[in-house]
Amino acid sequence: MAKYAKWLGGTVGWAFGGPIGALLGFALGSIYDNASGDIVNWGEPEIDPRYRNRTKTTTGDFEASLLILTAAVMKADNSIKKSELEFVKSFLIGQFGEEKAKQQLLLLREILKKPIEIRQVSMQIRAFMDHSSRLQLMHYLFQLANADKEMHGNEIDMLTRIASYLGISKPDFMSIKAMFVVENTETVYQILEVTRTATDDEVKKAYRKMAVKYHPDKVSHLGPEHQDAAKEKFQKLNEAYERIKKERGFK
Repeated sequence: MAKYAKWLGGTVGWAFGGPIGALLGFALGSIYDNASGDIVNWGEPEIDPRYRNRTKTTTGDFEASLLILTAAVMKADNSIKKSELEFVKSFLIGQFGEEKAKQQLLLLREILKKPIEIRQVSMQIRAFMDHSSRLQLMHYLFQLANADKEMHGNEIDMLTRIASYLGISKPDFMSIKAMFVVENTETVYQILEVTRTATDDEVKKAYRKMAVKYHPDKVSHLGPEHQDAAKEKFQKLNEAYERIKKERGFK
């Protein structure tokens, strides 16, 4: 199974245990079965003793979590849309290259066949993944839900549940959500986690706080590809702040 773990972008640590490990075991086993024609019951993968005490999130842990939650969001409205599949394919290719993306899509295809216990999966992620990485994970999921330029009620409900289980606060959730709705006066303030009634000093203070929270360096441990993706979130923050500055006329 070690060679398959490499598909996830690095050595998988804590994700090879618990509910996430069970789903990965099913997916990897199905891929192996289809390729060999043998019937093999992989069950839940055992955690390599070297990683039993590992709490730092590896690239592989993050990407395993991303694939499983992606599957949950795709199934939220009871249909797998072509636009979502195209987005996922394009996203994975852009992030990891065609060869790795092809392998990850095989995993995703198998994961989509299984029921996903959102609470259990999300709680495992919450227990091991740092806050900045969880915010980046939610940003990806909103990108997916918005792939067809329309976020449906079931998708929003699923994202809300995931965010709650991941320990993401309502202000953080609304900030990320605001990046994917039609920009207006209210959404730019939501991105900064303040209201329109905030003073100029409060807006500046909020921006500085959010700039630290969303800075791409916060996810540097996930690898350059995810750090580059985090720059989009950071750019949205800066654009919102610049619009408020222009509207209010302060520097």
